[in-house]
Amino acid sequence: MSVFQRIGNALARFMYGRNGMDQLNRTLFLAYFSLWIIELVLRFTVKNTVIIRMLEALLLALMLLILLRMFSRNLPKRQAENQRWVNWVWRMKSRNAGAKARHADKEHKYFTCKSCKAVCRVPVGKGKIVITCPRCGAQINAKT
Repeated sequence: MSVFQRIGNALARFMYGRNGMDQLNRTLFLAYFSLWIIELVLRFTVKNTVIIRMLEALLLALMLLILLRMFSRNLPKRQAENQRWVNWVWRMKSRNAGAKARHADKEHKYFTCKSCKAVCRVPVGKGKIVITCPRCGAQINAKT
């Protein structure tokens, strides 16, 4: 067995039962890398050391968080954190996709209920109407 295979096996044994890199850690690492690039640019352009020191402290804290999550053996807690992150990203993406689809739909007009935030769709060209929210039953006076 070569030296590199032994090192790889030892690393695999060490990481067994640990969290490793998940979606949240990848995002944190991209944030770390972006802030590091900004810090490098500021180091050579700005002579204000307070801003650079604050960025360095933020970078250190971010790297410690990444390492803590990566080497953590508390898998259920790390998986729950990652799942909350993935759900939040999915909600943002689907909200943007829904907004684009609603904007492209020229045959309907969309109204948001003030009480429950449900989106109600009605045909265009009906004049002034009263819309009843299907979720909570609230009345919306609107012009289509």
